Amino acid sequence: QPQLRESGGRSVQAGDSLRLSCTVNGDRKYLDLDMGWFRQDPGKDPEFIGGISKSGKTTISSSAGGRFTLSRENAKNMVYLQMNNLTPEDTSLYLCVVGRGPLKDYAYFWGQGTQVTVSQ
Repeated sequence: QPQLRESGGRSVQAGDSLRLSCTVNGDRKYLDLDMGWFRQDPGKDPEFIGGISKSGKTTISSSAGGRFTLSRENAKNMVYLQMNNLTPEDTSLYLCVVGRGPLKDYAYFWGQGTQVTVSQ
């Protein structure tokens, strides 16, 4: 199965922007799949943020509120999550996923996550 490694999470102030990155390593067949992001708070189910296909078709959850965008660099096997105007409610563990569409229902492979903490 592929190996997913997230990076970029850190502590920021409300109103800041942050870009998370995820590298996907493994058999090339996995690189044809959709990639995306969830986030998860302790004791809660993961929340779908968005997904992007290899061709660049993007799905963003309504909860992202227009502040989050996804992008993907197929040549580098990477997917990104750009988050703007962060609020304390965005504090969470952000998880990179690989699967097929709709990714919110078919996220087969998961990374370990990168923590984002937003303070007021």
